Amino acid sequence: MTEAAVESKSQQAYAAVKARIVEGTYTPGYRLVLAKIAEDLGFSVVPVREAIRRLEAEGLVKFERNVGATVSGIDPTEYLYTMQTLSIVEGAATALSAPLIDSVAIARARAVNEEMRECLEHFDPVRFTALNQDFHSVLFEHCPNPHILDLVHRGWNRLASLRSSTFRFVPGRAQESVREHEALLQLIENAADADTIEKAARQHRAATLDAYLAQAKP
Repeated sequence: MTEAAVESKSQQAYAAVKARIVEGTYTPGYRLVLAKIAEDLGFSVVPVREAIRRLEAEGLVKFERNVGATVSGIDPTEYLYTMQTLSIVEGAATALSAPLIDSVAIARARAVNEEMRECLEHFDPVRFTALNQDFHSVLFEHCPNPHILDLVHRGWNRLASLRSSTFRFVPGRAQESVREHEALLQLIENAADADTIEKAARQHRAATLDAYLAQAKP
């Protein structure tokens, strides 16, 4: 097999295993048996081993003595810091974006929120989280400050690396989140001042963190 072919298969293996970790198919502590994964994917062990090494470098996988590769646990402290930071920078980005959000963007965000509402009936936390990101992207993507926008993207990427579908742990928060989304859209539609929008966006993010911390208490 050529080096390019191994690299291509390694990328495919990386994407497949990472997706299973993010979606929760491979839960924290799950033992990653390279031969079994390779068989499932129809690859040799070599590209799978490369993929697992990449995932280890990203913190999604760890190697344990006499066990091998396992899925890493979610670090609650890292989650706390990420959500605290994101509440600040995303609130600012949303407030700065608000005057630039037109009726078309509002309609797009509202349509996504309606999908989230429908998702509540047969709750799928992974899909709900993806839709949640789509919704918020509409609200912050017009932010004219590239440095703040970069920090927001970094925060979302960090959550993804933490495999954080908070709604998996606090599904009751999902319904409240949908209601708060509509309230946020109404503030933007009615041209509320920047401080009001920023505070609402920040409290919305903080409420999700608070719900997670409340259920995490022993």
